[in-house]
Amino acid sequence: MTLELQDIQGTVLNNRPMPYFGSYVAFRINDAGSARTMLERLIPHITSAADWARPRENAWINIAFTWEGLRRLGVREEILDGFPIEFRQGMAARSAFLGDVGRSAPEAWDFPHGNNGFHVGLMVMASTHEGRDEKLAMGRRALEGLAGVELAARLDVGVPPTLREHFGFADGISRPFIEGQGGEPLPGQALTKAGEFLLGYENELGQLATGPGPEAFWRNGTYIAIRKIHQDVAAFRNFLRMSAADSAGQEKVAAKMMGRWRSGCPLALSPDADNPALVADAQRNNDFAYFEDDRIGRKTPVGCHIRRVNPRDGLQDTMAEARLHRLLRRGAAYGPMLPEDAVEDDGHDRGIVLALINANPGRQFEFVQSQWVNDGDFVSEGRRTDPILGRRDRADDFAYPDKPIRRRLAGLPDFTATRGGEHVFLPGIGGLRWLAGMQAGDP
Repeated sequence: MTLELQDIQGTVLNNRPMPYFGSYVAFRINDAGSARTMLERLIPHITSAADWARPRENAWINIAFTWEGLRRLGVREEILDGFPIEFRQGMAARSAFLGDVGRSAPEAWDFPHGNNGFHVGLMVMASTHEGRDEKLAMGRRALEGLAGVELAARLDVGVPPTLREHFGFADGISRPFIEGQGGEPLPGQALTKAGEFLLGYENELGQLATGPGPEAFWRNGTYIAIRKIHQDVAAFRNFLRMSAADSAGQEKVAAKMMGRWRSGCPLALSPDADNPALVADAQRNNDFAYFEDDRIGRKTPVGCHIRRVNPRDGLQDTMAEARLHRLLRRGAAYGPMLPEDAVEDDGHDRGIVLALINANPGRQFEFVQSQWVNDGDFVSEGRRTDPILGRRDRADDFAYPDKPIRRRLAGLPDFTATRGGEHVFLPGIGGLRWLAGMQAGDP
């Protein structure tokens, strides 16, 4: 089985260049005809998975829709009603279930969602500022003379030259290998059925992942959970300083919370000291498991971030099946870096935008967010949540095995806060053509 790469939007399968410059641009649809005209103009420039490795300008552009955006575009009601409830309701309506409460509640969001102005979004990436700006200019040209589509928001993102996110961790090391994508998986890279990430293919349940309406609309499409997450870098640094007497101790605490040293070196392979050289070796840097080697988390704590969002084989003695909840994760930083020696916040907004690709928003993204990030029962951690991203209204401590005794870190502050979120549908390129050619009342 091979994937139809020429019909799949490129961001689904392909890693972004490192470093890169990008933008998330949200638009509001006020007129269906204008929106279809814009889409018709953009389709020839959309980057497919086949195009990704050989772009003309080292720049890429993809497009996605909220449920409300598809409604405003003119998709018939019986098709709209066939979408998953998570996509139909939108992420803001599901905030309590997802743990977006308190300072993360939708009332505090500064990026629009499907019910207040986010109907269609462009994802632009490039290896240079100039390449990004040219793709953005292409989007502006597609809107010329179309009063029925208006700009709602723009957020510039990217990966800094350090290849580190704002808390100082290397990012983008681990990802699943999708059946049919071509090539061979790296050691430790989980082989996953294509239907976990793309409609039109078999998933891990042995079922064909499908969508509503005609196959021409949904085939090779997928869903993306977009999350804008503010990072309180000063709070994170100060917590590390309060938790350890020296820099080596602070690095250890950070590594225990994440599950990797800040270089990206996994605790599973180097639990006592960082080993940056290991990170550069793609044959080694992700080649580890938990069940036989580290079941109770002496090396990689069971409640740390990477073990929560990707338990690997660590759940073999429970009813949970990690293979049913895998996500393809794309992360990009926004906002200026806080100077390395700063311990006070400078007032600038900074954080990360997560694009979490999944073919089933309920059992993939929403399950991981509600059950693994914001609840500890699945690893016998009670109400403890993710020490990096988790909510703090249920528990605010983190514990891990240490020498000579188990260590408990109490009083974790909110290191992060949700500032935007939405489930979007990313059609295949054939699906985009179907949308552009659709007229009101089309079968």
